[in-house]
Amino acid sequence: MADKNKRSSASFVPFKPLDSLFEPTVQDKSQAGSISQISTDDLFPFKDHPFLPYTEERMEEMVESVKEYGVMSPIIARPRKEGGYEIISGHNRVEACQRAGIEKVPVIIREMDDDTAIILMVDSNLKQRDKLKPSEKAKAYKMKLEALKRQGARTDLTCGQVGHKLPGKKTREQVAEGTDDSPRQVQRFIRLNSLIPALQDAVDEGRLAFNPAVEVSYLDEADQEIVQEIMDREEISPSLSQAQKLRKLSAEDRIDDDKIEAVMTVEKPMYETITFRRSTVEKYFPAGTTGKEIEQTIIRLLENYSKQRQKQKSKDYER
Repeated sequence: MADKNKRSSASFVPFKPLDSLFEPTVQDKSQAGSISQISTDDLFPFKDHPFLPYTEERMEEMVESVKEYGVMSPIIARPRKEGGYEIISGHNRVEACQRAGIEKVPVIIREMDDDTAIILMVDSNLKQRDKLKPSEKAKAYKMKLEALKRQGARTDLTCGQVGHKLPGKKTREQVAEGTDDSPRQVQRFIRLNSLIPALQDAVDEGRLAFNPAVEVSYLDEADQEIVQEIMDREEISPSLSQAQKLRKLSAEDRIDDDKIEAVMTVEKPMYETITFRRSTVEKYFPAGTTGKEIEQTIIRLLENYSKQRQKQKSKDYER
């Protein structure tokens, strides 16, 4: 009982209601199918599943949750030709139940083709997971994009399991629907799939920023390997402007190992220069005031402003 009291509500990871797994991809919830109790041994991971397992800490929390409350949201799966069922949504719930010694879990079994399964798998996982690595999003968005394109090429689809086809909408716009990312951002995430694995890892770990990574993705694999080697050797990461220079050199077919190193190891400025348009500030000064005089006046005003802020902070502290 003491352990239950120690477990805070903040550590509990609730599962989303069943209906939320189908919105907005399934218009008619009567298509959801009945719930069956299926052995976890008969449930198999989705082929090329792009999402990583939960961290060990979160998985332990989920194990405790299913022990105490059971599976609050059923697994979604489809029949396999080889026997058993392929998990569409619920990989971590199945893993938690296996660890908890729960042999059977509630499953919604639905017949669906490969592309429909991919779209529902991506949508449901994006809804369920609050923190995703860039590489997970990149792979998931690419899978959904390709599935939607294949569906768009079919003439037998008018209103299927994943909703109406959307004439006039670009496929990347359909991928972005229901996510926090714009169609442009979806496209940029998909570019990360063109990075070599070592650079994908660097993005996930925060050693390579997202925007420079998108630019570097346009380099061929050999050049990306040089970028990665220099990053590791010099313990540096290309800035956005450096990555853009590398992409331009590559596009112009003027890139080589020496140029990559020269761009990446150039000394970065130690300070930023802030400039004002004269037309913006001269209206506050008498006619004929020189630029130097304007600069000196602005500096004095900033110094006085800083002193006044310090005095105000001291008064607030004394109160």
